[in-house]
Amino acid sequence: MAFRLTPHERGFYPLFTRAAENIVRAADDLAELVAADPADRAELARRVKDAENAGDDLTHEIMVKLNSTFVTPFDREDIYRLTSSLDDVIDAMEEAADRIVLYRLGVLPPGITAQVDVLRRAAAATAEAMPRLTTMSELREYWVHVNSLEDEGDSVYRALLVDLLAPPDDTPPGDVLTILKIKEVVEVLEEAADAFETVANTVESIVVKES
Repeated sequence: MAFRLTPHERGFYPLFTRAAENIVRAADDLAELVAADPADRAELARRVKDAENAGDDLTHEIMVKLNSTFVTPFDREDIYRLTSSLDDVIDAMEEAADRIVLYRLGVLPPGITAQVDVLRRAAAATAEAMPRLTTMSELREYWVHVNSLEDEGDSVYRALLVDLLAPPDDTPPGDVLTILKIKEVVEVLEEAADAFETVANTVESIVVKES
C-alpha cells in the first residue's frame, strides 16, 4: 500500500461496511419474499424498503463526509463511485421486491430464485470485503469472485429471457401480460447483479491505485 505523509479521514471505512451489511439484510429478505406465499410478500417488501431507506441514509452520510473532508483515504471519484454503486444495488433489490408485490405475481419462475441466490452470494462477499479496504489486502479474490457471480447471473438471466420471450402460441393474453411483468422483475434483478460487479471493479481500481 502507498505510504502517506498526510493523515486521512478513516471514518469512511465503517460506513462502507455498514452499507454492505445492510445490503446483505435486504438480499436475505428478498430471497424470503421470492419464496413466500404471495399473501406474505407485502411485509417482506416493506422490510426490503426499510433497508433501502437505511441505505439512502448511509449514502447521504458518506456524501456529506466526502464534501467536508480535506484528505480522503483514496480518490474522491472512487469514493463517489463505490458509494453510488452500493446504493444502486439496494435500489434495484427494492424495485424488484416492489414490482413483485405491485404486480401481484404468483408463483415465480425458478430462475428468479437463482438470480436472487447470486445476489445473496455477491452481497455476502461484498460485506466480507469492505472491512479489508482499511489495509487494501486480500481483496483480489473478492473481485474475481464477484465477476464470476455476475457471469453466472448473466447466464441465468439469458435463460430466463429465452423462456419468457417464447411462450406457446396459444398462451392467453392475460398470461402474456404476466410474462411481461415477470420480465421486468428479471431485468431489475440483472441490474442489481451488474451493480455488484461495478462495486467489485471499483474496489479493484482503488487497490491498484493505492498499491
